[in-house]
Amino acid sequence: MAEPGAYRCVECSGGAEELYRDYQRGVLRIALCKSCQKPVDKYIEYDPVIILINAILCKAQAYRHILFNTKINIHGKLCVFCLLCEAYLRWLQLQDSSQNTDPDDLIRYAKEWDFYRMFGIASLEQTSFLVGIFIALWWMRPEMLKTKSDFILLLKALLLSGYGKLLLIPAVIWEHDYTPLCLVFIKVFVLTSNSQAIRVTLNLNRMLSWLAIVFGLILENGVVCLVQKIGWDV
Repeated sequence: MAEPGAYRCVECSGGAEELYRDYQRGVLRIALCKSCQKPVDKYIEYDPVIILINAILCKAQAYRHILFNTKINIHGKLCVFCLLCEAYLRWLQLQDSSQNTDPDDLIRYAKEWDFYRMFGIASLEQTSFLVGIFIALWWMRPEMLKTKSDFILLLKALLLSGYGKLLLIPAVIWEHDYTPLCLVFIKVFVLTSNSQAIRVTLNLNRMLSWLAIVFGLILENGVVCLVQKIGWDV
């Protein structure tokens, strides 16, 4: 049996000792939450595609299932891949603005260096966004982030909820007149996912989670202005 409170009810976020009970001979019964008397985690019977669709719809139950009742440990790799997608988009935009078509090796290597530079800038902006969120939450609700595990769980939730940035690649590959609008929608979707991740992880209301997001955006935009002033983005 798992530790008390090792799992969370996807409906009320109450602690649970187990997700299901095995009665042997293949007979399983989903555990009921002691607080709300509903199944602790209905998603353990669902197909992964259904879970993904529910996560895309930003359902709190799906987020609780993924964050608390599974052992998904890809947040680090997902974050790096999302940053690569963002760096690739910026690199393409930088190349589009350049009129130099010289195929010389020096030019090619310079373009590769531009990609690494865009990756570094994207990483810096992402870090400032996350730091801004943590500062805002620490200021508004310090009791929510008392231990190292609280910080790690929230960081994992924020990194996983940034999966929407993967849509940047198809938006660029299938370029059309509405690509700029698509990029705006992707940004809004990612921010909405981040807000839902904060709500689910810390049991906050929408207003506080969005205030944290706004503070993160302010700090991120401050870094963007600094980068532009220094001239690193050209």
